[in-house]
Amino acid sequence: MKIVLFYHSVISDWNHGNAHFLRGIATELLRRGHNVIILEPADGWSLSNLVAERGVQVFRDFEGSFPQLIPFFYNPDRPELDHHLLGADLVIVHEWNEHPVVELLGIKKKKFGYRLFFHDTHHRAVSDPAAMMRYDLSCYDGVLAYGDVIRDMYLRKGWARKAWTWHEAADGAVFYPRPAREKEGDLVWVGNWGDDERAEMLDEFLIKPVRDLGLSASVYGVRYPQEAILKLEEAGIRYKGYLPSVEVPHVFSRYRFTVHVPRRPYVSELPGIPTIRPFEAMACGIPLLSAPWGKADTVFTPGEDFLMARDGEEMKKYMHQLLRFEAMGERLRKSAYSTIRSRHLCAHRVDQLFSILNRPEKESCPVTYLNSSYT
Repeated sequence: MKIVLFYHSVISDWNHGNAHFLRGIATELLRRGHNVIILEPADGWSLSNLVAERGVQVFRDFEGSFPQLIPFFYNPDRPELDHHLLGADLVIVHEWNEHPVVELLGIKKKKFGYRLFFHDTHHRAVSDPAAMMRYDLSCYDGVLAYGDVIRDMYLRKGWARKAWTWHEAADGAVFYPRPAREKEGDLVWVGNWGDDERAEMLDEFLIKPVRDLGLSASVYGVRYPQEAILKLEEAGIRYKGYLPSVEVPHVFSRYRFTVHVPRRPYVSELPGIPTIRPFEAMACGIPLLSAPWGKADTVFTPGEDFLMARDGEEMKKYMHQLLRFEAMGERLRKSAYSTIRSRHLCAHRVDQLFSILNRPEKESCPVTYLNSSYT
């Protein structure tokens, strides 16, 4: 098949964690022999910020890490796409694309006859519904939403005729355990500060427990305001800035455990939806502790794959136990790794994608992740 993927960026993962999953899907499609075309806007803000921070070396770094992924740039103000769309069987449009481009691809479907899907991996369906309503998906064959709540919202609000739950997953070619090294510290957290969406939870579930226990800890990520960096430093936490996704497994191997602190919308309005970080941590074989994010047992098994703390005091207790009882961390690590390898790799999501594509056109009921063979 000729498959055309419209991404915000495949090159840059600067404040763009979706790039990890999107790269993994493209890589898996190529591995299976498909002709994959990746397009991204020439002025994408993620890539622009990464180049501003790291310079043109980012292009060489990307080529060295993902030589099989070759994106084409287009002008989002005057997109010339026909030569890429000619002969396409399937087009997937990630929701970080501009509204006019999303609409244009729906119009061009009538000319080229491809299957067309919108891919939503963000919380804007609840945090900015007005922006999502402006997407014209009338010509789309359906929506691939990375959580049941978002899928149901598209159907309930009439934003799309069909929608399926398509969770993110770990790119098994990148995220896997690296040889154990001498430990650099106790805890590492990889995540971006964002727009204060989880400032209070970071304080409760990360900063205060580390400070109270006197742990050796490091934090990686971008968009940290100076006051946040000072708060980390006051708690004895080393702030280390941007970390390319390909380096994350090596960093994980140097620490005893990591934590997951979801953004506020995923806790209050999108419960049960795991973002990419837990998948990747478990795939790398590092024990995981987490702040609450709802009904987690729809994807993982709390208490076996990871430990979910109800509050900061329980998080502190779990951190202490992991440091004291090595067998506890080993049990979590083994269970989580087995779960990821059995059903949460990008290869599993590509299998699910093709099961959706192969469903009869007349069948209109959504296929949920939980009722598929990928649980």
